Amino acid sequence: MRRWGPLTAVSLGTFMLLLDVTIVVVALPDMARALDASLTDLQWVIDGYALALAALLLGVGAAADVLGRRRLNVAGTALFAVASLGCGLASDAELLVAARALQGVGAAAMFATTLPLLGAAYQGRDRSAALGVWGAVSGASAALGPIVGGVLTEGPGWRWIFFVNLPVSVVSIWLTLRVVPESKGAAGRRVDWAGTAAFAAFAGAGTYGVLRGGADGWTSRVTATAFALSALALLCFVLVERRAAHPLLDLRLLRKPAFTGVLIGAIGYNAAAFGVIPYLSLWLQTVLGMSPVRGSLVLLPLAATSFVVALVSGRLLHGVAPRLTIGVGLLLIGAGGLCMAVLDAGSSWTALAPGLTLAGVGTGLVAPGLAGAALAAVPPANAGMAGGAVNTFRQLGYAVGVALFGTALTSRMADSLGHDAAHAVAGGGAPALRGTLSEQAIRAAFADGLNGASLAAGVAGLVAGVLVLVMVRTPGRRPEASGLRASGTRGGALRDDSPEPAASRQP
Repeated sequence: MRRWGPLTAVSLGTFMLLLDVTIVVVALPDMARALDASLTDLQWVIDGYALALAALLLGVGAAADVLGRRRLNVAGTALFAVASLGCGLASDAELLVAARALQGVGAAAMFATTLPLLGAAYQGRDRSAALGVWGAVSGASAALGPIVGGVLTEGPGWRWIFFVNLPVSVVSIWLTLRVVPESKGAAGRRVDWAGTAAFAAFAGAGTYGVLRGGADGWTSRVTATAFALSALALLCFVLVERRAAHPLLDLRLLRKPAFTGVLIGAIGYNAAAFGVIPYLSLWLQTVLGMSPVRGSLVLLPLAATSFVVALVSGRLLHGVAPRLTIGVGLLLIGAGGLCMAVLDAGSSWTALAPGLTLAGVGTGLVAPGLAGAALAAVPPANAGMAGGAVNTFRQLGYAVGVALFGTALTSRMADSLGHDAAHAVAGGGAPALRGTLSEQAIRAAFADGLNGASLAAGVAGLVAGVLVLVMVRTPGRRPEASGLRASGTRGGALRDDSPEPAASRQP
């Protein structure tokens, strides 16, 4: 226990926080019925968590270097548990969204400290083994999220997808305090809170603008104001980072096409591969009438294929340039999205299987290589910052993808159903509207909307894949050659001398 206790504690927290990214997807219809939630509410249930995680990951990682990584990990897990209790007890959609955002804050503290804690606890071969287990746990969390969510939703109820976090959090905190050693970063570092706040405002206001654009129109005052605030926050972030002694993101790294290309790939990957999944789940349950468990199993080709391909490609494609595995993987994800844009009023779940499988193959190629490609594109001194940036942009891509593809969905549905009915049906209200709308009209409209969302996701994947193939041309330096160290890490990144790249597979 003393030898592998730190790995068990860290992996348990990682599994829990990454499971919560996808566990809510299958429960959305039940949440909508229980809380009388709108489509926008459901989108924020997903995006509130992902945005908080993305916006705070780099800043909290830097704070952990100063305050102590174990201390911040325990505090984050405790906050995550309290927020999970709030999610389970929420009496309306607004409280649920607020609690989900608080969950994301706790998750950021947990995720930002996981790999640095492992780096401090293990050396040499043990560190290599620990990173391999951590990567497998990260991949499994993404694969099992919808299935666990489906089982709990159909069994004790959707609130238990949050209540189950409470005993797991208690065990994680107890283990961490008992077996994980405390560690800190280099002395003299200051936390860039101004940059953290500016980035959070940029991401939050931009996503809010996309959601309001779909609900109120792209020229509405609320939408325009949100985009203006997002642009202002981005300008503030750039100004702050240029003057900060210890910036969250050294903007000079963006001058490197290879690094910028990897960040584009990270955004496109999570958006194209996972951004449509919530709407597929709503279609499967509220239109096709599937149970939560059956609906979750329909999504299994994506998760299972990606997991298997990731394991196989890690062995067979070890020497292949990252630009090829990531670029080709994104092209396959894009092709998978296009293959799913073939639904009509008579389609069943089987129409999704080819596209989900193709996207799963692409996901299995992209996920293991992103972190290593980021490390290879920057000097060794910036490895921690690069790895943290990739994780941040992945979560940001998921949040923006959910918002953008939801807008594509409702805009296509509105052509036949009208604005209000389209948003009601897309938000899980199809059963309640069957008295005023025909079954054929509902099926045809939702299928058309999903085609629009899948088409947008497919194009996003193809564009990201092409940009990665064009931009990521820097000769690959093997990530392990960059001399990984446990100190000076942030945002969930780790530098080590081990032969295993610190790649994560979560959505």
